[in-house]
Amino acid sequence: MATAQSVGSPAQQPSAETLLNRTLAVVIIGSVMSVLDMTIVNVALRSLSESFHAPLETIQWTATAYTLALAAVIPTAAWAMGRFGTRRAYLTALALFTLGSLLAACAWNTGTLIAFRAVQGLGGGLLMPVGMAMTMAVADRERYGRTMALLGLPVLVGPVAGPVLGGWLLDATSWRWIFLVNLPVGVLALTLAARLLLPDAPRKGVPAPRLDVPGLLALSPGLALLLFGLARGGERGDFTAPGALLPTLAGAALIAAFVWRALTTRHPLLDIRLLTDRTFAVGIGVLALFTCGYFGSMLLGPVYWQEVRGWSATSTGLLGVPVGLAVGTTMQWAARRVDKVPPHRLIRAGIVIGALGMALTGLSIGTQHVPAWQPLSSTVLMGIGSGLVLMPTMTTASRDLPKDRLAAASTALGINSQVCASVGTALISVVLGSAGTDPSGFRIAYLIAAGLLALALVPAMALPGRRPGA
Repeated sequence: MATAQSVGSPAQQPSAETLLNRTLAVVIIGSVMSVLDMTIVNVALRSLSESFHAPLETIQWTATAYTLALAAVIPTAAWAMGRFGTRRAYLTALALFTLGSLLAACAWNTGTLIAFRAVQGLGGGLLMPVGMAMTMAVADRERYGRTMALLGLPVLVGPVAGPVLGGWLLDATSWRWIFLVNLPVGVLALTLAARLLLPDAPRKGVPAPRLDVPGLLALSPGLALLLFGLARGGERGDFTAPGALLPTLAGAALIAAFVWRALTTRHPLLDIRLLTDRTFAVGIGVLALFTCGYFGSMLLGPVYWQEVRGWSATSTGLLGVPVGLAVGTTMQWAARRVDKVPPHRLIRAGIVIGALGMALTGLSIGTQHVPAWQPLSSTVLMGIGSGLVLMPTMTTASRDLPKDRLAAASTALGINSQVCASVGTALISVVLGSAGTDPSGFRIAYLIAAGLLALALVPAMALPGRRPGA
């Protein structure tokens, strides 16, 4: 994998710490922009529906189009880094996301807004895997946890600032500003990336990687169709309807075809043999189950507080502040501790705490006229658990991989996160639709999400019990 290294003489090269700090500054700013956008748009869906005089089911496609574009482009990340270099790939991702934000702000109907959100998704799909691979390639293994903790800063900023900023922008200005707010951040990130990221080292005697076109034609549409089918099934509360079942089955078949090709060709689009590394495979398993339950439950809070309790979008957004702080601060602490303690201690404890918090949330809101502080306290506990699990598991999974496999690893982690979050969202949507949007329905949905979190303990039992470097 090409890395952001100098092409000049050794005297001109910055120190390893300086190079890491520069890379972190660029990647964090780009990630903050992406996370802010996702949280702001989620808050704005009802306002967009009113502004465009379109049903909420249609406006929901602004989120779905972003997700489908994200899924389609993520598989190309490892190839793009090898072919064009991490610097060019990251600059392209930033440019696409910023351009998509500008175009979305200028949308004149629902069709153009959905199309421009897809442009944003093409950039957003590359930001995370390219930024993570770029940072991991220049980080020393002894401070890997600290580096991943800093990469987790957007998780602290986005959920805290996004709903509040989105609610204020919608109340004080117009919906266009939820996209225009990305422009100054995008321009800053592009400027810093152009100035601080060094050109990739020349690959003497190493041919540029060839794009695995058959693999791309199988995996990218396969992921898009799978996520589309899951989204449709979640919206309608029925995965057996043709509009949900057929794309889901087609997507699964294409992904299976990609797996077969990846195991039989010399240069696959994505090296799935990474899963032969026991620690990486266990980490993927933990993240799959935990992500499914945790991110799947994200739709429950806003719906409960607005539909059942009658709170405004701004008030609902403010409820996310203590939860976001709990997730972010715990993640910062845990990602640094994972350099010094056996990883399984932190991660298993986080799974237990997260599942307990999720279950208590469901039990508390299942009671009529419950005081707001009770479910909020339980949700904060759930956030503490997730902070102990998410970034420490990513750190543990990828720490011992060779540097030339980090691009593929970051791409695999991105695909795993996107697919499992979509699976969880669809599953919880169907559960809520079947159980009903009264307090008892929310109780059932939260308890199922808690069960998914608890299941993550099964693969977590195989996590390494040694300290890094021990």
